[in-house]
Amino acid sequence: MKETPERKKSWFYKWFLNNQLTVVLINIFLVFLIIFLFSKISFVFQPVNQILGITMPPVILALVLYYLINPLINVLESKFHVNRIISITFVFIIILALLIWGVMSLIPFVQSQVDSLVKNWPQYWNSLNKSLQNMFSDPKLHMVKERLIQTNTSVTKSFEKSMDQILPQTMNNLSSAVSVLTNVVVILMTAPFILFFMLKDDKKFKESVIKFVPDRVKGSVGDMLSEISQSLSSYITGQLTVAFWVAVMFFVGYLIIGQRYALILGIVAGVLNLIPYIGSTLALVPSLVIAAFIAPSMVLKVIIVFAVEQTVETRVISPIIVGNKMQMHPVTTILVLLVSAGMYGLIGMIAGIPIFAILKIICARIFNWFKRNSSWYSEEELLETKEKDDSDDTETSEKLHK
Repeated sequence: MKETPERKKSWFYKWFLNNQLTVVLINIFLVFLIIFLFSKISFVFQPVNQILGITMPPVILALVLYYLINPLINVLESKFHVNRIISITFVFIIILALLIWGVMSLIPFVQSQVDSLVKNWPQYWNSLNKSLQNMFSDPKLHMVKERLIQTNTSVTKSFEKSMDQILPQTMNNLSSAVSVLTNVVVILMTAPFILFFMLKDDKKFKESVIKFVPDRVKGSVGDMLSEISQSLSSYITGQLTVAFWVAVMFFVGYLIIGQRYALILGIVAGVLNLIPYIGSTLALVPSLVIAAFIAPSMVLKVIIVFAVEQTVETRVISPIIVGNKMQMHPVTTILVLLVSAGMYGLIGMIAGIPIFAILKIICARIFNWFKRNSSWYSEEELLETKEKDDSDDTETSEKLHK
């Protein structure tokens, strides 16, 4: 007996087989089910984690250097018609010469400042404690003074206890220290070779990835890879350039006001500036402690230098160099920093924003594909999405050609 169309379109057909919401929910359920199953067999992926732990550090270092050096190699190749391998070799020789110069001239000076700072730091800290105790000698601030003394005593005892434990732990973990040092040496020796082939095969990388992708999505995957590469390049070069100028501004500012250890404090400020929003503020703490030991007026001068640096950085340097290339709202940035810092500490704070930007690009591409293949959206919305994708792809390709 032949079934009628009404019988075919039963409630099961309408609510399950021909219902997009149900299909989406089932797919979500399957994704979480797969994740749950993978979590139960995580031991299978331990070798993969070990391989990634060994290979990723030199690759990440080479990738950072790649985004710094590749624009210069492209300029030498496109405008001056210099062979790419010759350009890479020439740049490597210059970098090696700068490193040798830094080791011979700059490192000893930095080391002397670090040694002096480490030697005098307890004296600075004790002087700051005495100043704070004198400041809170007023009877009205008696309770606050007692709390500060208790806190300082507990911190000092904890520090002394940890220092007593460091020596035996260090002797016991000497092999681990040697292993860490060996890994660092291996990373520094391996990264240049990876960097050389990254620069040499710059244009072949995307092609080698796309050839494994189905033909109908090769265009969109290629555009996505270009967008991710452009985003990472903008972020890495921008952050490192800003960090360099922050270090220079702090160094010059501290020299002008006569602050001790100007060079090492400037370098620390530049490195900590890689942590968005709070890096420069963290770098201010040791400078204030040293300034408090010198004179109260020096504390005020350090604060003025910090205020001037922050004004120049936020109003001039960051908008010109970085701008809003990551296209992230400040609230989103803060939330990403909180989550990444809570999960992975300092490394998470530094790597959280670029990783979030990559995930954002991938999710945006997937969502736009879903809009184009879904009946939930109107023709006008689909047209706007297509026009935006085309404009973004055009902008990305123009930046890459430049």
